[in-house]
Amino acid sequence: MNTTKFKIVTLALLTVFLYSCSVNKGDNRSFTEVSFSTSDSVKIYGNLYIEDSTSPLILLFHQGGSNSRAEYNPIIPDLLKEGYNILAIDQRMGGQTYGKYNRTIAEFETNPYTYCDAYKDLEATLNYAKNTSRFSGDIIAWGSSYSGSLAIQLGSKNSSSIKGVIAFSPGSGGPMAPCKPDEYLTNMETPVLVVRPKSEAEIESVKDQLRIVNESGHQYYLAENGVHGSSLLVEERVGNDVEENWNIILNFISEITNQDN
Repeated sequence: MNTTKFKIVTLALLTVFLYSCSVNKGDNRSFTEVSFSTSDSVKIYGNLYIEDSTSPLILLFHQGGSNSRAEYNPIIPDLLKEGYNILAIDQRMGGQTYGKYNRTIAEFETNPYTYCDAYKDLEATLNYAKNTSRFSGDIIAWGSSYSGSLAIQLGSKNSSSIKGVIAFSPGSGGPMAPCKPDEYLTNMETPVLVVRPKSEAEIESVKDQLRIVNESGHQYYLAENGVHGSSLLVEERVGNDVEENWNIILNFISEITNQDN
């Protein structure tokens, strides 16, 4: 092979390799791995799925000890079937719950951060979504456990950018006390749906939170069949039918994205 042909073949192979690194196949759906930096210079990794650039974009945030690929692997296909775009990230607080690993944390030598610090990750995700030219639809923030609380804060502070918030089992006690969602729920204009398994409603702090949700004009749903966090939508994790849970979520998204029509 002469030098010119060798260079052409090498360039072609390199192009294929680089493309395969950025565009992947998951659940028969294409996604692009993206990364961006937070205001305090943490590099965040995520997967971006685009069904239709004009359709709503759902920002998926995982629970503590977890990562986006594992927690949302059974959930993303159903959201894509509904025509929604998705940006699912790995926050600075997470791990290997449900399998896989957290790509953001994998680059830390040690993790000095708190759950409240991860708010900057959500903020950076929203900024990335707003500044990319890949889509122009409504933006919805979706959080699980600790990130459910942070998603409420994000929606409160960015009412002009976020169409609605879905918060699964949003935490407010322990390490979340400094950034609990109560004060944000009280005054926020962005519609909120708080979702929990019915079993959590007996916890005193949860009772207080649901009271604030109700008094503030937001919505909550207590699932008969459910577990903590977004896994409430996964039949294998719940051990029971989750169709009603899905119906509540999809109806809320439909309502908030069509309310101006």
